[in-house]
Amino acid sequence: MDATDPRGLVGELALRQLDAAYNLARWLLGNDADAGDAVHDAFVRALQSAHTYAGGNARAWWLTIVRHCCFARLKERSDGRRFVAIDQLAADLGEAAVQRILPKSAADGPEQGAASAQERARLHRQLHELPPEYREVLVLREIEELSYREIAEMLSIPIGTVMSRLSRGRERLLHALRADAARSGERP
Repeated sequence: MDATDPRGLVGELALRQLDAAYNLARWLLGNDADAGDAVHDAFVRALQSAHTYAGGNARAWWLTIVRHCCFARLKERSDGRRFVAIDQLAADLGEAAVQRILPKSAADGPEQGAASAQERARLHRQLHELPPEYREVLVLREIEELSYREIAEMLSIPIGTVMSRLSRGRERLLHALRADAARSGERP
């Protein structure tokens, strides 16, 4: 990316990281329309402030702008609730859980597909219940695969806090999933 042309940097960055920006926005806002609007807002803001980019991790800079636009939209909502849609966090729960939650192939059949859909719905539901600070770092680390340092930069928190929130978020999510499975009489 060419730092001498800040507007070109923003355009190139937005194209390269469009999926990551959209996914982060969708997980923070909970729907496609708001996510698309937030990414558009972020692009406009990034273009307007491109001259202030001082170098460093461009991806973290871009996703930080997307995050701020999402929070601005959340603040405008009257109920103030945050929603997250996520499919891939199951990997954080261990190989056995992944085997049950994610279908192995189309050959798994309709029964396995239905069971997997129920597991994913349970995961979504429990993820919605996590406090936003845990949900956010889980999405950034496990889905967007940002490093601890990138997350710390984005959120303006120490790396130790990122690691702590990840650990607590994973623990809470796993505990909630196990409790939910026990209530419904299924294996955790």
